[in-house]
Amino acid sequence: MGLFEKFRKGLHQTQNRIFSGFKKLVTGSPKLTADSIEELEAALLGADFGMQMTMRIIGAVRDEYEKQGGNGNAIAQIAAREVEKRFAREESLLKSAESGTTVITLVGVNGTGKTTTAAKLARILQSNNKTSALAACDTFRAAAIEQIQLWGTRLDIPVIAGKYGTDPAAVAHDAVSAAVSRGIDYLIIDTAGRLHTKSNLMQELQKINRVAGKRLPGAPHETLLVLDATTGMNALNQAREFNKAVQLSGLIITKLDGTSKGGMVVGIRNELDIPVKFIGVGEQPDDLQPFDAHTFTEALFSIGEEE
Repeated sequence: MGLFEKFRKGLHQTQNRIFSGFKKLVTGSPKLTADSIEELEAALLGADFGMQMTMRIIGAVRDEYEKQGGNGNAIAQIAAREVEKRFAREESLLKSAESGTTVITLVGVNGTGKTTTAAKLARILQSNNKTSALAACDTFRAAAIEQIQLWGTRLDIPVIAGKYGTDPAAVAHDAVSAAVSRGIDYLIIDTAGRLHTKSNLMQELQKINRVAGKRLPGAPHETLLVLDATTGMNALNQAREFNKAVQLSGLIITKLDGTSKGGMVVGIRNELDIPVKFIGVGEQPDDLQPFDAHTFTEALFSIGEEE
């Protein structure tokens, strides 16, 4: 399955949510009415594009209709164009150290799929002929270490772990040391899920990054927030608070295949100006994909296509 088809299939629920609001506009009427604009606004907000992005799209649609008229397909094209503008051309590229090991820290609240995402990210690096290792810095959740070790075995990727109850920063320090000594290209630090409202837990994240930086200047080279797409724009507050604590360099959006709120990718990117690095559109290891803005928007607004 090609990337476009993978994205289109994964975004199917969001597509349905969007185009259920285009019903009055696909009739080909050259004029916009208050009712049709209200219906479009409701559809975009319902798909969690956020108010800023929704108003931007509606403004562009109004301008286009005033100049040339239009129809539902034209609206999809206008919306896709406006959405794609919000993303940088090289959005998904991972930063890398000038030399030696690159350290990536994954952060987020409980249940977003950080551990699985860490393993899938390691697989992507592996497929690009890069060596990688996983650091099991969730030392409190029951079976967290076993979970990441299972992934390591499955993908033939080394896992550096301590005992339950160990200071996560100490595990991070040991993992960076091991990765550097082994000449590993990428170390992915899997941290425990934590509520963004708990200041002590956010300070623990800061400590992990600080210790990694002391052991290897410049580390972590990426701090990526893993967000669950099913939470929609409610994830915006999570992103704001994590960004205040650890200065995020990018977002990974998971579970897009299980929600009609896929517009949140655009809404949060638009409001916080944090790049989207990867999106998850399924359960399989290769269902985590580097974010491609053009393919994403084309798939999101592919109107009238059947599975």
